[in-house]
Amino acid sequence: MFSYVSNTEALSDVLRLSRGMTYKSALAGIALGGGKSVIIGNPHQDKSRQLLLAMGEFINSLSGTYITAEDSGTGVADMAIMGEKTPYVTGVVTGEEHGGDPSPITAYGVYQGIVASVAHQFKSNLQGVRIAMQGIGNVGYHLARQLISAGATVYAADINPANIQRAVNQLGVIEVPLDDIMSIDVDVLAPCALGGAINADSIDMIKAKVVAGAANNQLATVDMGLALKERGILYAPDYVINSGGIIDVYYQTKGIRDRKKVDAHVERIGDTLKTIFTRSDQTGHATSGIADQLAEEILAGDVQEMSA
Repeated sequence: MFSYVSNTEALSDVLRLSRGMTYKSALAGIALGGGKSVIIGNPHQDKSRQLLLAMGEFINSLSGTYITAEDSGTGVADMAIMGEKTPYVTGVVTGEEHGGDPSPITAYGVYQGIVASVAHQFKSNLQGVRIAMQGIGNVGYHLARQLISAGATVYAADINPANIQRAVNQLGVIEVPLDDIMSIDVDVLAPCALGGAINADSIDMIKAKVVAGAANNQLATVDMGLALKERGILYAPDYVINSGGIIDVYYQTKGIRDRKKVDAHVERIGDTLKTIFTRSDQTGHATSGIADQLAEEILAGDVQEMSA
């Protein structure tokens, strides 16, 4: 749920997101396709019970071809309301610490991805590594906690003052002005807000040698992936590194709540990234392009198998 300026902008974003979800599911090795929905509106002002019930009715009209879960601007309570109108809602689990919210698992996957990225680029662990986080909401908060526990120093900026204050007070995160977070002198830049952070205006100001974060659609355009590689910056493709949430949701749809099993699957994110990084080094192609290629190979294999 986001205050898109127009229907056209919302449609463009949801198509990019749904493509990313398709590729995300393929590379995560789960038996789901990829879909996405957006609600146009300010989640802090425009959300209402009636709106969420209407969304539930719409999802139900798709007869299970689309299953929704919480993402930016929505949470567990919202999914519960939608669930009054449709069974095709996940991300709501009673009796669990986070109520089925996949954000902590998403954060764990991003953490694993940052570990793999730092190991590849710097041949080191996270001890003493400086990380700048653009956005520190639900996923970002859990990610920052894990990074700091591993010995990293975390700098962060967020458009929501409450988010940054919580992270500063509870985790010891160092606050940075929003306008400076992309250009701060750090080892890792972690975009964890909305998409398009890596664009023609921002790419030349990046000092980090690794870009690895939780946000979807981090590259504003396809050519940004190659531009990062040409500058010697290692990019962890967004739909690979942030796939922990969809992995958790997949297990929820199967009724499997074995955290060790979910974590073991999420930890494979690091291995997938290693494969992408190695192929990128060998071919000279952007990691973003390599990820697309791998996903398309998997999808083509599925199509052939289904038609056989």
